[in-house]
Amino acid sequence: MERSFNSVTRPISAQLLFLLITSFLKWPCTEAAAASAAEELLKGFEATPNPSIPFFQPLLNDSSSKFSFGFLRVNSTQLALAVLHVPSSEPLWLANPTTLSRWSGRTKVFFNGSLVISDPRTRMFWSTETQGDKLVLLNNSNLQIQKGFDNSNNVNVPTVLWQSFDFPTNTLVETQNFTSTMTLLSSNGLYSMRLGNDFIGLYAKFDSGSDQIYWKHKALQAKAQIIEGNGPIHVQVDPDGWLGMYQNGTTPVDIESFNSFQRSLDGLLMVRLEPDGNLKAYYWSGSSWVLDYVAIRETCDLPSPCGSYGLCTPGSGCSCLDNSTELSSGECSSSGPYSNDMCSDPKTQKNDIKVLRRGGVEVPFKEWMRYETTPSLEECENACGNNCSCYGAVYNNASGFCYILDYPIQTLLGTGDDSKVGYFKIKEGANKKKINSGLGVGVGLLGGAVLCLIGAVGFGSYKIWRNKKRVNRMLEEETGGVMSGPYKDLGSASFRSIEMCSSGHR
Repeated sequence: MERSFNSVTRPISAQLLFLLITSFLKWPCTEAAAASAAEELLKGFEATPNPSIPFFQPLLNDSSSKFSFGFLRVNSTQLALAVLHVPSSEPLWLANPTTLSRWSGRTKVFFNGSLVISDPRTRMFWSTETQGDKLVLLNNSNLQIQKGFDNSNNVNVPTVLWQSFDFPTNTLVETQNFTSTMTLLSSNGLYSMRLGNDFIGLYAKFDSGSDQIYWKHKALQAKAQIIEGNGPIHVQVDPDGWLGMYQNGTTPVDIESFNSFQRSLDGLLMVRLEPDGNLKAYYWSGSSWVLDYVAIRETCDLPSPCGSYGLCTPGSGCSCLDNSTELSSGECSSSGPYSNDMCSDPKTQKNDIKVLRRGGVEVPFKEWMRYETTPSLEECENACGNNCSCYGAVYNNASGFCYILDYPIQTLLGTGDDSKVGYFKIKEGANKKKINSGLGVGVGLLGGAVLCLIGAVGFGSYKIWRNKKRVNRMLEEETGGVMSGPYKDLGSASFRSIEMCSSGHR
């Protein structure tokens, strides 16, 4: 299984959290530790992390012991509340994943009708804000806060006040409903899955303030129709190996089948939004996670497989838009800082915008990209050049389409068609800033060295003068104050001889 919680592009505040979590995922004592946890938590429950536990401290189990809720240790010093699939030690859900507590005796989790985690030192506080009676973990990994029993229909069923299934992180499991009010977020925070009126959409956040859709699956409506005004759609992972889209009732308006479609599986089935932006499904075989579905099959169709200012050519892999730069650690070194103003500074008249032109390139997911129709490449470039929120444009000479890139340049597609030309802005301030900073540090160090040298020379001269004066006084006492002959000009050798001797008697 492709591990979750790793990043392929720029990091944000939530990006390293899941990377660090997976460094501890395969801990052999998980199942044994989970066996000792309770099957429900009542009001008054309180727990603190055990300093001797290196990976996962279970607090609550489901009745089958396949799932466990508890403290997940992150990077040895931090803590996340998590629901784990016990056989694989795979986190399926995390509470408040963007903010971590410390693995410390002062961090507390308690249930007082609400599930609460509190860390007074970091002022981290998270609560379900409920008034329930108990906390339980169901056999499908759903964590619930329940209250009393609903006897309105003479059914002895507790009322559910809160459940983790309503607040997914990056994973959906079988039978879990995903509605139009929810968001599935990749572990690095760059990609999300949301529902439209009749489609599933995958979106990228490229530091531009708005999301760019890069994959869209529209309902085929073969067995049932979406009726306007009859409510939003929702999707559900079906245990028979497909992702179903529904509006009302049990008949799906669309079926996205997996490799295991209509096959009998004993293990858990889940769908995960990966850190590279792909949507994948896996099932548990009993010993490992098996890939069951991939939404985006071609690497170059991913939102940013080669990083900023990268070029992905099918069959050839990654390179850089600028031929003078080399791909390093998934990024091209020519990429400058991200800015909301991609124009020259009118106050200083300083032009810190470099323009890069490249033929044989195409925008990815162009069916979802904004474009204008212009009669020439020059007019396409001007449309972007005069727009301070435009980072680049790609022009198709055959169609006249001018695709406007209103987000920081990511990976473009390499083609053999030179009639498709790219125009890209690069803000050079970051590189200059780094150079200027390095120069400033160098000047500072040089200045400090000079000052130290001057100080050392001054101090040495003072010591020479002081000791010379002492020698003169001693000689004056021996000669009655008459200075003559060779003692008239005592050199540094005489000073060093006296200093070395006298130092042994201090």
